[in-house]
Amino acid sequence: MGKSPIKSPLSEADKEITGNALQATLVDLVDLSLIAKQAHWNVVGANFRSVHLQLDELVDTARQYTDEVAERANAIGVSPNGQAKAVVESSGLPGYPDNWQSVESTVAAIVDILAALIERLRKRIDETDKSDLVTQDLLIAITQELEKAHWMWQAQQA
Repeated sequence: MGKSPIKSPLSEADKEITGNALQATLVDLVDLSLIAKQAHWNVVGANFRSVHLQLDELVDTARQYTDEVAERANAIGVSPNGQAKAVVESSGLPGYPDNWQSVESTVAAIVDILAALIERLRKRIDETDKSDLVTQDLLIAITQELEKAHWMWQAQQA
């Protein structure tokens, strides 16, 4: 089924811009949830427990917003794709290393990954300024939450 069964409230041009922003956000958030879970399983060292738990909070945040982004895409008549292949092919997040990682290297990696995601989200906020303010509002909410998380991760480096 190629044609959308959902009538979009947006023009075709606005639907394309907005759909692209939502799809890119979806794959980045799926990737973030997987990266944070990988880090959760492999962090070791002093303050292990607090970082281990903080990573689960990040996973929960990413998964919550993944669902909201996918549902927004559906609402505007765009089929979301969160399959592994789509994530591998189009996520813009930095990679995360294999094997056990110290608390310090884990925190540093998460800080960098969140910074990259926030930068990408802020560009999408600008891109959706004219195409769909409802989607822009969702992207702003996600960015606000991830910037708060970014601050908390950076505070551990101070």
